[in-house]
Amino acid sequence: MNPRRYHCQRMATPSLIDGSMRDPAWRDLPWSEDFVDITGSEDLKPSYRTRLKMGWDDDYLYVGAELEEPHVWGTITQKNAVMFEDNDFEVFIDPDGDGLNYYEFEINALGSIWELSLPKPYGEGGVPLLGCNMEGLQSAVHVRGSINDPSHRDEGWSVEVAFPWKELVKYHKQKVVPPAVGDVWKMNFSRVQWEHEIIDGRYVRIPPHGTPLAESLNPEEQEHPENNWVWSPQGEVNMHLPLRWGEVEFVSKA
Repeated sequence: MNPRRYHCQRMATPSLIDGSMRDPAWRDLPWSEDFVDITGSEDLKPSYRTRLKMGWDDDYLYVGAELEEPHVWGTITQKNAVMFEDNDFEVFIDPDGDGLNYYEFEINALGSIWELSLPKPYGEGGVPLLGCNMEGLQSAVHVRGSINDPSHRDEGWSVEVAFPWKELVKYHKQKVVPPAVGDVWKMNFSRVQWEHEIIDGRYVRIPPHGTPLAESLNPEEQEHPENNWVWSPQGEVNMHLPLRWGEVEFVSKA
């Protein structure tokens, strides 16, 4: 299964990080392919569209994502909580592409974030390092509709994140940031989408089976009632196979 590749263009002006992706800085950047099921199976086509844009300048790597969603909800407000217990959007970055010492960012529709890193994948005995919060990181969400209101049908939500190079350098063996034109980083993006019920006028997540989430930070240990939609398919239900992630090539212009 060949990894997808995105050409990440240099942005003429910095983006205002408000979550909406309406800033002119995003306008001419290309959309990625639509997300697919994590396994790559064509029989498991996502119910809702997810796509993203990327850009860069001297200070930041920018990621903006658009998530179609008729029922926008969220429960987690605490920073660095286990964010994939809500519907969320996730970013995985391995700057040097060696499958080791990589970074993970997660955000829900309330704008709550979780940052962590792994010295190596869970399947190789990796233990996550929690609270790897980047100084200077900017993030925001924008809801097109309402949130936590089952009586209202929504359009979806969008995310904007600016990752500072001065912090991403921690995950690059050669300490080469910002990247040079032509450099390629291993990256992937995931959307966790839970099944839910509406009980007493509230959205209620249908929980997983198997190991409770509170007892494990490894989502691969769960029996999954949720969907896992990704930019570049992994071939199995496991985001923590970094050598299978997609490729982001840094370019000057289109």
